[in-house]
Amino acid sequence: MDRTPDILCLGAAHWDVIGRSAAPVTTGDDLPGVIRTRPGGVALNIAHALAGQGLRPALLSAIGRDAEGVALVDWLQATGIDTRFLHRPETLPTDRYMAIEGPEGLVAAIADSTALENDGANVITALKRADLAHWRGPVVLDSGFAPDLLAELAERGIAQATPLRLTSAAPAKAHRLRPFLQSRATFTLNRHEAATLLGHPLPDSMSAAHALLTAGAARAIITDGAHAATDADGHRTLTLPPPIVPLQRVTGAGDVFLAAHIAAEAHGLDRSAALAHALQQAAHHVATPDA
Repeated sequence: MDRTPDILCLGAAHWDVIGRSAAPVTTGDDLPGVIRTRPGGVALNIAHALAGQGLRPALLSAIGRDAEGVALVDWLQATGIDTRFLHRPETLPTDRYMAIEGPEGLVAAIADSTALENDGANVITALKRADLAHWRGPVVLDSGFAPDLLAELAERGIAQATPLRLTSAAPAKAHRLRPFLQSRATFTLNRHEAATLLGHPLPDSMSAAHALLTAGAARAIITDGAHAATDADGHRTLTLPPPIVPLQRVTGAGDVFLAAHIAAEAHGLDRSAALAHALQQAAHHVATPDA
């Protein structure tokens, strides 16, 4: 693959290990269920979904040279994702994510992001070597990088891309995006991530979006699970409810939403239609059992 990508996706890429039980899960339980291992990570999931909608994404992340890393890169290439700009550390293992889900959704998760957090600077170095340091096309950046590196990116380089979409690699890492609040970026978060970023509770997606605008965001797109989602900027606020569907899985739903929204706007849909399309795609993901 030697064509210029349509969009750069920077951030988390790893293997997900997801355990699901049909029964409610509480601390100390030992329950029957299903365990799946599949590619994951916010930037990876978004790139994969964009490729599925006809775009040419390039993934920039840190993926080890161990057997798990080799298998992950092979999968990325087979699904149409540009891997030319990946950083492949020699001594660090490929990152992993483990989650437990029950009938009400996510119960708990642990992310081992050793490669990305400890070697993220080399991801940016790889970007410079690829002569993309002054890229001004679309970029998606998640909060999986170390806080000091994100703060540096907020002041220069790839963070000046237009448009720049920011999202969180996990609710606990949403605060790492604070240095971008005075940028021209669009923040795409769930309500809990927005609350973590701003440091106070937010009752719904509309209040979360407006709070982000007040804090300096150029645009805020906020989801809230089964409740209404909001897209707001300084000129207009749109709020739409998601489709009501049975809950089969939750991991990756926000990534599907963001990718579908980016693709919809890239294909010329207006803001209302793009939000509706993204909600529909996320609902389809949630309602479809993981194969």
